[in-house]
Amino acid sequence: MELALQKFEEWTKGKDPRAARVKIFEEIRDIPYAVIPQALDSERGPDEMLRVNKGSCQPKHYLLGEMFARLGISVFYMVYQFRWDDLPIDYPRYLKKLAQRMPNSRHIACRVRIDDNLVLVDATCDLPLEQVGIPVNKDWDGFSDLMLPFIPLDDGEIYHSSEKGYLEPPSFSSAETEFYAELNRLLDEIRVKA
Repeated sequence: MELALQKFEEWTKGKDPRAARVKIFEEIRDIPYAVIPQALDSERGPDEMLRVNKGSCQPKHYLLGEMFARLGISVFYMVYQFRWDDLPIDYPRYLKKLAQRMPNSRHIACRVRIDDNLVLVDATCDLPLEQVGIPVNKDWDGFSDLMLPFIPLDDGEIYHSSEKGYLEPPSFSSAETEFYAELNRLLDEIRVKA
């Protein structure tokens, strides 16, 4: 958490509470989305994500949760089920076939207490991904709910921040590993064209 602490201090220095949480959200959102297996660990994942400057919903929201907690904000983790082939992405044919073979996946976001309201904060998708039809949270006022990057299959389950170790995924199947590698390549191509 050494790198995360350094970034926290850099991102929040001299800012009031609202500006600090908005800045944290924007910086984490702008980390390019990619599924990086070594960044999925609940303890070391955020630092690993910052080192490689890529990460998925899990390390992004673990980092967001840790930084918001440093601001004195209560943090809960929301876990939603979704299907990759339901996303509004115009997948190339080979990737669409891989997405259709994927099992239901889970998405982690944060629900945080701001001014006695539980607010959904999702920093998953970086801005260039909007080009392929993925909903991206571009502007946040620091108080309102944000949108998920997909339509969930359920209402989500809520976990206290102390339970994040229970949310670590099992190892990926070979189909999942192949899909994520191809998805990461596609997203990198999209960013180059942006």
